[in-house]
Amino acid sequence: MSNQTFDYIIVGAGTTGCVIASRLSENPAINVLLLEAGDTDRKPAFRNSDLRSFFTDAWNTEADWQYVTEEEEYIGGRKLPISQGKVVGGGSSINGMIHVRGSRHDYDYWNYLGCEGWSYRQVLPYFKKMEDYAGGASEYHGVGGPIRIVDYTNPSPISQAFIEGAVELGFKSPPWDFNGAEQVGGVGMYQYAHTKDGKRCSASVAYLEPALNRPNLTLQTKAYVTRLLLEGTRVVGVEYLQEGIVHTVVVEREVILSAGPFVSPKLLMLAGIGPADHLKAHDIAVVVDLPGVGENLQDHVLLDIGYECKQEQPVPPVITEVGLFTHSRSGMEDTAPDLQFEFSPFMFGQQELFIGGTHFNCVPTLLRPHSKGSVTLRSKNPMDLAIVRTNYMQFDIDMETLMRGIELSREIMSTPPFEKMGIKELSPGSQVKTKQQLRESIRQLCRTEWHPSCTCKMGRDPMAVVDPQLRVYGIEGLRVADASIMPAVVSGNTNAACLMIGEKAADMISQGSDSRLQRFSDELSPSSLPLGLHSQLEKESRVIALADKV
Repeated sequence: MSNQTFDYIIVGAGTTGCVIASRLSENPAINVLLLEAGDTDRKPAFRNSDLRSFFTDAWNTEADWQYVTEEEEYIGGRKLPISQGKVVGGGSSINGMIHVRGSRHDYDYWNYLGCEGWSYRQVLPYFKKMEDYAGGASEYHGVGGPIRIVDYTNPSPISQAFIEGAVELGFKSPPWDFNGAEQVGGVGMYQYAHTKDGKRCSASVAYLEPALNRPNLTLQTKAYVTRLLLEGTRVVGVEYLQEGIVHTVVVEREVILSAGPFVSPKLLMLAGIGPADHLKAHDIAVVVDLPGVGENLQDHVLLDIGYECKQEQPVPPVITEVGLFTHSRSGMEDTAPDLQFEFSPFMFGQQELFIGGTHFNCVPTLLRPHSKGSVTLRSKNPMDLAIVRTNYMQFDIDMETLMRGIELSREIMSTPPFEKMGIKELSPGSQVKTKQQLRESIRQLCRTEWHPSCTCKMGRDPMAVVDPQLRVYGIEGLRVADASIMPAVVSGNTNAACLMIGEKAADMISQGSDSRLQRFSDELSPSSLPLGLHSQLEKESRVIALADKV
């Protein structure tokens, strides 16, 4: 493979990388190389939808990068594992298969932040393009796309009680489409990415596998990228390690980093693209001083509220059956939700997992974190994993939001549909009542939902890493396209958004870029942007600061 030349080299065969590889290789006149550090997903554990396979065959195995955070200051010094797919298909091969796009307000906010072309109206066509929705085509859904989306339709008795309890509190009853006109206001069943025979419909299954018979698409697995090769400020190739042999491949047009929110910024920094002081501390020559590389890490944080009931429940076929999206406080109408609930007829314990039986989980999730972390280099050795600090619960507003999540969970559990089931709260426990007790429980029990994002954020402000065309500032022939480019994490499970990013990125690459925008990206740093945009961002910062005080 060494010294071969490709038009495009994609680093990472995760959710977004699979989409881009498939779409670019539709043009037989170009050749594409897709590099994946992990192994193939052609194993039952990555193709079936069995709930147990998530916990035993995927997470914390060779198919997982096995990242663990540093000691987290604001949650008592705990170190938390953050699962990230290291297998063809990436996160879509090991996740819970829930298909949630996020709120329309998320994408309009991106557009407001200077990410032109990323408003909800402009990304909706890509969400529809990817879909083969079992419910049929509509204003909000598409058919004929690679990803088959189905509505879950068979809730267990305890999940039906959750629906009825939420309706008692004023939420609208099903059917409620979280990917439809409104995300907030109703309770309903989640949508899933499942094939027609009920198996996992990952990006690998849906996009990549049908494209692998094309002679212009090459997939290399167990190909650990060690270095981006630059001549001046232009990327000219990639170096990777495969079975102990170092390979060098040359790129004619572009390299696309789709290695995820931890590896994409790491590869940029190893190439001398990132915060100058940090690079110098690791004896790395600075090519472009981009202070935002590895910063702005955002993630969804959840709390498993465990319960027991008298009525035994069937083993669920999916990781969560029903749920809802809501706001934690008044005055947030016409904004994205900041709380998501996932209700599951099984329970995570402190030491073990109960599936089925009499245990179940109500899981409030913080969707719009104000606490942000970072990804930094451990060393300049490319084999070392990056250092991840999340700073979960740094800001009190995040704690208050999860506390409201506990309160709402208890309100739902106090409704008649649950009272007749004789439920008992096991974790954090009904004895945990005061604000101080709730805060301490959150510090002890909160964990990630494995949705890290935003570490190579798109935008026009001084901390932006890529422009709205996903081109890295100051570098020619290099884009980033994965969850790391989100300027703010979306309000829901992130896989659907990563699929959309792949579809849109492939379109932008295929269609070429406006010459004015190309010059803007190549010649300007984000710090030299028009003052008007900085004023707009400063206004948004003031809005967030005010929200922190509410």
